[in-house]
Amino acid sequence: MPGNTFGYMFRITTFGESHGPMIGVVIDGVPAGLPLNEYDIERELKLRKPGTLYTSPRKEIDKPEIVSGVFNGRTTGMPITILIKNVDVDSTPYEEIKYKPRPGHADLPMIMKYGFDSWDYRGGGRLSGRETAARVAAGAIAKKLLCALDVFIVSYIVKIGRIEISKKPSFEEAICARKSLVKTFCKDFEQKVIEYLNEIIKEGDSVGGVVETMVTNVPPGLGEPVFDKLKADLAKAIMSIPGTVGIEFGEGYKLSEMKGSEANDELIIKEFNRIGWKRNVQGGIVGGLSTGEPIIFRTYFKPTSSIKKPIKTIDLRTLKETELIVKGRHDPCIAIRAIPVVEAMTAIVILDHVLRAGYLDPVKLQPNQVKKIEENWKLYDELVKKCH
Repeated sequence: MPGNTFGYMFRITTFGESHGPMIGVVIDGVPAGLPLNEYDIERELKLRKPGTLYTSPRKEIDKPEIVSGVFNGRTTGMPITILIKNVDVDSTPYEEIKYKPRPGHADLPMIMKYGFDSWDYRGGGRLSGRETAARVAAGAIAKKLLCALDVFIVSYIVKIGRIEISKKPSFEEAICARKSLVKTFCKDFEQKVIEYLNEIIKEGDSVGGVVETMVTNVPPGLGEPVFDKLKADLAKAIMSIPGTVGIEFGEGYKLSEMKGSEANDELIIKEFNRIGWKRNVQGGIVGGLSTGEPIIFRTYFKPTSSIKKPIKTIDLRTLKETELIVKGRHDPCIAIRAIPVVEAMTAIVILDHVLRAGYLDPVKLQPNQVKKIEENWKLYDELVKKCH
């Protein structure tokens, strides 16, 4: 199956299935000299771990093992391989769906494409959200490298179902979503979301959500016209995440309702005599190139397709309609646990374009860059600790 590799200069290839012995990722394009250990990877993996009240009850340790590309605590410039073992696997609930494709899932298209005997139906196989742990592992390295340029990425929930928050957070406020049970930066909104999710769980149903992402200190000019525009690459990266149904940058879809006089963003002189945009209407990307303003975009996620309510399907053995109640362990709202995945794919794209633009040497890091990376990596943790 082609399509398991993503990126140009910073390139990742993920492997493994949801109910196989392990998943993992091979990362190529990491400069030599980056301080790296398993904790750096685990720090990000903790954010997508299942096992809480508002996520899947599947309990994976998600202990990463770096097996190549690092020596004496530093990257060597060679491919990095990270393994993550699957330890809490229960394939029993999936025996029924072997013959009864789940509506809303890719079961039937996978059978049509690869054949019934080749399809790994256990937990969705390769198309399971479990695969995204490998992306988060790669994204942790991309995030750490971006610290050399003071680039920070943070995502947070702004909408669950029809419950929405309109407040625009500062970066310091947004990062506090990391400590929230439902990954939002506002206590009042968090309580509303929790109450709503409790109702959804009681009903045996699920709900969709919207994740907003903020990227600060992005160098201007990232993006390669015309087909490798920054916005286009981000869109592809984000839309490859399971469960995504849309992405919008800046004011997004609202721009389609505006007049040109309303949508045009005025150029002004900002601090330090920097030319910038007054309202950042297009979310930090114009013409497919980064502007130097914060990149702001929102990712829309559908409700989890696996719910405890009966739904009609077809029994492939008899070709007759039947009912299916999906068993197993599933998230009531996949948007919550998708946040670190969105951040990871964002970091991978931004770093790829940083390397293409020459902001970082693709061969090896300089001592001053390593120092800044270590300072900013530590600063990120300190900012989270300050959150209440």
